[in-house]
Amino acid sequence: MTLNLSEVYIERCDKDSEEVIAQEQAAFLNTSLTHLKQHMNEFVYIESNSFEPIKTDSLSFEVDDVFKTYMVLLGLKVQKKHAPIIKAYLEENLHGEEIYSSMMFSGEDGLWDINIPLDNMDGFREEMTIQDAISLTYSFVGQLVNAIEQQ
Repeated sequence: MTLNLSEVYIERCDKDSEEVIAQEQAAFLNTSLTHLKQHMNEFVYIESNSFEPIKTDSLSFEVDDVFKTYMVLLGLKVQKKHAPIIKAYLEENLHGEEIYSSMMFSGEDGLWDINIPLDNMDGFREEMTIQDAISLTYSFVGQLVNAIEQQ
């Protein structure tokens, strides 16, 4: 799976109202992830056709207001019956003392809404760029999709 981020749609949005603060160009992906801690009221929404192999349309990155952890939120397009595999994968592949991930199936949308703490992924560094965070997430979710497809 190769990740090509030359054509992406990026929005910086207000967490409370979900209003768009600014639409960004691909160059914004070179911004440090710490931007999110410096702007706690924001989340970054990124949409790309390149996310199709990991069965999602978009990724959203934010810092959790309570736990101050970097989070990625996504809608995973797999069936509800895969709950045990998803849960086991998250438990086995997220590391740390306290892990605040969540998953909920939306029957209306037919996908899993999953919140994953980047801080608990192997390879996470707070100094990484948003593009690095996307690559880390892409690899992590790609391995999850492979685990689902092998069942």
